[in-house]
Amino acid sequence: MGFSKEEKTRRILRGFKTVFFLITMVISFLVFSAPVFFVIADTLLPTALLSASTPPSSSSLLKRLCSHFSNYDFRYSLIDIPLISIIRSAVIICVYSFCDGPKLSRGPYLGITMICSVSSLIFVSLKASFVFNSSKEGSAMEAALFICSLGFAIAHMIVAYRTSCRERRKLLVYKIDIEAVSFSFLHLVQRYN
Repeated sequence: MGFSKEEKTRRILRGFKTVFFLITMVISFLVFSAPVFFVIADTLLPTALLSASTPPSSSSLLKRLCSHFSNYDFRYSLIDIPLISIIRSAVIICVYSFCDGPKLSRGPYLGITMICSVSSLIFVSLKASFVFNSSKEGSAMEAALFICSLGFAIAHMIVAYRTSCRERRKLLVYKIDIEAVSFSFLHLVQRYN
């Protein structure tokens, strides 16, 4: 009671189509919700890299944070890199959540994301020049922390630009549809009057 050759190929083809559909849907979901995913990653990854770059201790997280803040020196301390990422992400997600279609297409979301990202790029670049030019040698984790923060700042700008372009295209399509509907409605009204 086996399957015929034609039925086997049909099942395999259906399986490939299903996998292709699922992959396409996942990619579409990731592209559509890219601002949210980048905010989550930008908040978690630099914090994890900072905790991995600090030597392990038996003290609590709160004590280690207090120690970082009490011993803060712009040239050596790295606690401000995750804080910059968290603040940047918080501002970007707040603006993103308050904006709708027209405001996402131009205006506050793109502008504030660019301002936050460029200012954090400048700060992190300046900080990197001090940290890596000092007598202390930077570890690979510290370099990864700086690269991660710079990368997410650039990624936020790209995602904001792509989101604004997508929303502008939507508005353009809706505007064309509204004009077409109103024209056909006007034509119907004139026809029956």
